[in-house]
Amino acid sequence: MLIMKQSSIIDADVHNAIAHPKDMLPFLPKAWHDYWLAAGPAYGGGWHSPIGVMRKDAVPEGGVIPGSDPRFMLKHHFEKYGIDYGILTGSGILGISLNPNPDYGNVIASAYNDWLVETWLKASPIYKGSILINHADPMAAAKEIDRMAKHPDMIQVIMCSGSRMLFGQRFYHPIYEAAERNGLPVAVHPGTEGRGIAGAPTPSGYPTSYLEWHNILPTNYMAHVNSLVCEGVFEKFPMLKFVAIEGGIAWLPHLMWRMDKNFKGLRDLVPWLKRLPSEYIKEHIRLTTQPIEEPSNNPEHLNQIFDMIGADNMVMFSSDYPHWDFDNPQMALQPIRKDLRQRILCDNARELYGQHTFPAGKQEV
Repeated sequence: MLIMKQSSIIDADVHNAIAHPKDMLPFLPKAWHDYWLAAGPAYGGGWHSPIGVMRKDAVPEGGVIPGSDPRFMLKHHFEKYGIDYGILTGSGILGISLNPNPDYGNVIASAYNDWLVETWLKASPIYKGSILINHADPMAAAKEIDRMAKHPDMIQVIMCSGSRMLFGQRFYHPIYEAAERNGLPVAVHPGTEGRGIAGAPTPSGYPTSYLEWHNILPTNYMAHVNSLVCEGVFEKFPMLKFVAIEGGIAWLPHLMWRMDKNFKGLRDLVPWLKRLPSEYIKEHIRLTTQPIEEPSNNPEHLNQIFDMIGADNMVMFSSDYPHWDFDNPQMALQPIRKDLRQRILCDNARELYGQHTFPAGKQEV
């Protein structure tokens, strides 16, 4: 087995997009064509960003939307920054779980996965896929995981973080059982909080602006991680890993400390837990860096946060390409100590996703 060179980079959050809705039609049953062309994912809502969501320089030739051309992305992102692998996480499609019609959600997820294989995974070995599921129908989602896990370049399950229920609840357990059965982590991505059939994005209702909404997204991740641990998901599925993409990092020490403290007095409420909540988090939860909280006064505080959570094994680099708050891998992690930087840039993702060899054409060492 070939170990990656020291300077390797794995990008754990790259947003590939559908250039035009008609591109999905060959993979979609004809009965759903008109619905898809008229409505798309149709989960609605959202907040306006005055600077947009996408980088202006990421538009491929021909003027299609950023992230929609596999070859342009290879040149503009992967070759430019020396990235060895990218985990594709989709764009504008994850909210299919929040469409009120679960049958539509299921069929769109399946069509998207087939499109992803044909359009992206066949374009380059650098691209690795995420199996999109409709978490509103866990039994159908489990079947979709079993169907797509056979493809060697589908290396995780992905679903939106907006939901009607917290992810630790037993309603979702068929998803985790299927993921564990196939040796795949389950990832969630933000951006759908407060949309579609999901509840309000905060316990007290709806933020007014995009800035308010964007600032508070980590609270939903805190709620899901708390639920996963307290509901005993990691006791029931001991091999499962859960990836919290693009949700920040600095909130985790507070949550771990609070959960441990309360567990000591209230453990009778969760008799299935055999360890401190923080121990489950360190073993089963993974985070990505973008958008990393960057202290404005003392960069060393970031290293302290990483030490508090055990980031040596937990945190993975992500660029969030081609979004407006994209992180350049050559600049984003400069305040972090060198040994930890290499773990974050490559090693933690390599171990989670099993990408131990180079893509074709890369130099071996």
